[in-house]
Amino acid sequence: MDKLNQRLEQKNAAVIVVDVQNDYCHPKGAIAKTGIDVSAAGEMIPDLQALLDAAREHGIPVIFLQTNHEKATDSEVWLSRFEDGVNPICHTGSWGAEFFVVSPKETDIIVKKHRYSGFIHTRLETVLQTLKIETLIMTGVSTNLCVESTARDGFMRDYHIILMKDACAAFSQEEHDMTVKTVDAYFGMAASTNDVIDYWKQHAGRIPQLQT
Repeated sequence: MDKLNQRLEQKNAAVIVVDVQNDYCHPKGAIAKTGIDVSAAGEMIPDLQALLDAAREHGIPVIFLQTNHEKATDSEVWLSRFEDGVNPICHTGSWGAEFFVVSPKETDIIVKKHRYSGFIHTRLETVLQTLKIETLIMTGVSTNLCVESTARDGFMRDYHIILMKDACAAFSQEEHDMTVKTVDAYFGMAASTNDVIDYWKQHAGRIPQLQT
């Protein structure tokens, strides 16, 4: 807890919600249609929702990263990952690109992205700098791809990283556990939602607030 307290004490934090969208999380989404088990995404939703509710209650900014793909953003290199050269995931304006279960509130911020990392060719860093954010509380899917890519890039930009191990999900437990271990060792720390929520409750009134 001491390490967690150091990351949160006197540090402006934001919760980053990565790619909690139908194509990645819904049992009828594009990923599930390939035969991949997406059940872990649904299982982590209650912990994620509890974290978001607590963040909003205590004035912690919530930033949703939303993947959108279209011809204008899908390069030849990006499409080479698919056998037929066609990206079926999160097309702009599609049901698959919509948020899954948890949705942004009026006070939340949405940042659209087109690559694994939320920092690549997006307005995320401008938003973080404007809000004077120093600590990123990472949540979402998938733990080992878009969440980890964003966390790594955030650390390289001198943000403190806290990975919510029970508010992230991957498409296998092995992949999830590997990222939790890697981030905790080299890019920040891993923690549970209860630990962060308890910190906010115990320090209510002393948490750095977003100035509007």
